[in-house]
Amino acid sequence: MRIAAILFIICLSISAQAQSEESRFATYAGSASCRECHERFYRLWSTSMHGLAMQPYSPEFAMINLIPHKNPITIDKIKYRADINAGVVVETGPKGKKQYPMAHVLGGKNVYYFLTPLDKGRLQTLPVAYDVNRKEWFDTAASGMRHFPGGEREQTVGWKESPYTFNTACYSCHVSQLSTNYDPKSGTYHTEWAEPGINCETCHGPSAEHNKIAKATPKDQPLTDLRIIRTKTMTRQQRSDLCSSCHAKASPLALEYKPEERFFDHFDLVTLEDPDYYPDGRDLGENYTYTSWSMSPCVKSGKIDCIHCHTSSGRYRFKKEKFNDACMPCHADKVNSPVEHTHHLAESAASRCISCHMPMTAFARMNRSDHSMIPPAPAATLAYKSPNACNICHKDKDAKWSDKFVRQWRSRDYQAPVLKRAALIDAARKRDWSNLSDMLAYIRSKDRDEVVATSLIRLISPMQDEKVLAALLVAAKDPSPLVRAAAVQALGLIPATESLQALIEATGDAYRLVRVRAAAGIAAFPPLAPPAAYQEQLKKANQEYLASITARPDQWTSHYNMGNYQLSRGEIPDAVASFQTALKFEPQAVMAMVNLSIALARMGEAAKAEQVLKQALKLSPDNAAANFNMGLLKAEKNEPRQAENYLKSALKTDPRMAQAAYNLCIITARDRIDEAVTWCRQAAQLRPQDPNYAYTLAFYLNQKGDSAEAIRTLKAVMENYPAFKDAGMLLEEISRKDKRQ
Repeated sequence: MRIAAILFIICLSISAQAQSEESRFATYAGSASCRECHERFYRLWSTSMHGLAMQPYSPEFAMINLIPHKNPITIDKIKYRADINAGVVVETGPKGKKQYPMAHVLGGKNVYYFLTPLDKGRLQTLPVAYDVNRKEWFDTAASGMRHFPGGEREQTVGWKESPYTFNTACYSCHVSQLSTNYDPKSGTYHTEWAEPGINCETCHGPSAEHNKIAKATPKDQPLTDLRIIRTKTMTRQQRSDLCSSCHAKASPLALEYKPEERFFDHFDLVTLEDPDYYPDGRDLGENYTYTSWSMSPCVKSGKIDCIHCHTSSGRYRFKKEKFNDACMPCHADKVNSPVEHTHHLAESAASRCISCHMPMTAFARMNRSDHSMIPPAPAATLAYKSPNACNICHKDKDAKWSDKFVRQWRSRDYQAPVLKRAALIDAARKRDWSNLSDMLAYIRSKDRDEVVATSLIRLISPMQDEKVLAALLVAAKDPSPLVRAAAVQALGLIPATESLQALIEATGDAYRLVRVRAAAGIAAFPPLAPPAAYQEQLKKANQEYLASITARPDQWTSHYNMGNYQLSRGEIPDAVASFQTALKFEPQAVMAMVNLSIALARMGEAAKAEQVLKQALKLSPDNAAANFNMGLLKAEKNEPRQAENYLKSALKTDPRMAQAAYNLCIITARDRIDEAVTWCRQAAQLRPQDPNYAYTLAFYLNQKGDSAEAIRTLKAVMENYPAFKDAGMLLEEISRKDKRQ
């Protein structure tokens, strides 16, 4: 029996947002048009990291900001050196010298990156960058290890690969009113933008009409109609959503995000399922703030937003002498009497609230503050090696030393909840389901953290377990759209009547994120005729889903998800083409390889499917889905020993993969009936609601000679699944045989 292991995982990417028609530029007037009336704000903006998020390279820029690059950097036996006077990066290799113009500059708070035009309209991040803090040149790609999708290995990314293509990756948060204008047929970009940097209209919307009204209004008279968006009149959530459209590790659902719109109508959010986070939620890789921000108790209180602490240009709002006033009025006692709280001198850096609650770490030479605002947890450092504020300052001490002090200073064990959540995440990442009940209880708890709950839902195998199904059905009605979306995504992988009902209901959710995840889940079910009352709702949700996965045709995830959709509909050749396209964009995408192998196998291309799985297993030897599907292929090729090894590897990685145990039962039954019974028993225990597994267990129990247990097993199947006629037939056959004996 062949059991497909299609994983409808909606993969996430760092980049997001914005393509639309050229005509929309007509409503935008540009930041310079704001200057006449808003000179002070214009000066603050134009010199800020937002205003300078991207700028043209020039000799003047180099003179002010860079030092000469003297010693070339060797990358894969090729040398690179930035000639800042000529404005080029010189490549010296076996084929001689080549120059790449430094056309644009990105960033500058910690690092300056440089862009060069390549073929097909690509703007590529050059392989050498400049560290602003250390005042030195370095290898761009080697500065940070990247976690490839679906893989366990950390590798550097070549500078000409898509993660370093400006048009595909980091563009949307460095220029304003951008259209990528990507042609999927030719693979060519015709990218345009209104202004480099994040301009005034990114946050305030198109200003042409506002300017027109302002010029027609007598001086010193209020405007009768502003015709522009003011951040002051936004809700706190709207302001945070506005900032998060850039400051989030997220994937796009729609082409364009506008001020005042809701984040989860336009993006999905990466949570702790991603290895760029430590299990306790601290940053490991680059995560862009919003995920940890969402975990903050201060944010959950509903009393702050991004602009509470920062100006709209990104600067810290409070002056040096009033540095801690950001935490007023909620924490007035601690701000006014810091020593009692911090146990450090009042004038020391340790008495700044952010020193302990927002400690700074670095990745790829980029400094970033922890926005979870959770107190130092050295106990988590001991358990998971995550950073803590105490040892960031006291580098000569260890976490055990720090843990002793925080426990002396605080009568309440505030670290306990952090450790509890981290333990659940860590176990789920390792596919250790010994504490599955605790994970499910956390998801269902009223005081759950939405990020942790979402992470657990995404990490827990969508197994056909009644307890898992029950928890997901509860989560599908969670107040958080992030949790609801994760729940319905998982329910799409559990073919049960209750799952389908929840998915149908979710297609009418108030948030687009939930609707598209529900539509994706329904696509995995067999063709159905929904009730008339839901038909239009389902049609709209499916249209939104298709629009979300085609919004960015230059990203591998779009083609991966389209391949999954086509595979579920039986459009096998189209699915193969989509997965292959995904792998052109991201050659390391293991799950695209796994699902491509499934599609190829369905086309009868077993040899090609096997080659793809070999590639997947080379990148990710412990990937459960890759091992499982390779086991099935080997079994079909009548190579039982190899099939057995692959299936055992799958089960080792995912001990709750009932399909692997079941197929091991079938294989070993040929010559090891006792072992076969053990595997079948495991499969039946893992998936008690599947009568086929219990039936097969009874069959092999009878083959083994244990007719009594076989009869008991079949009677239980008949009692729970009276419509399962095969059980009755086998029971009758065994009973007749016993009477004859």
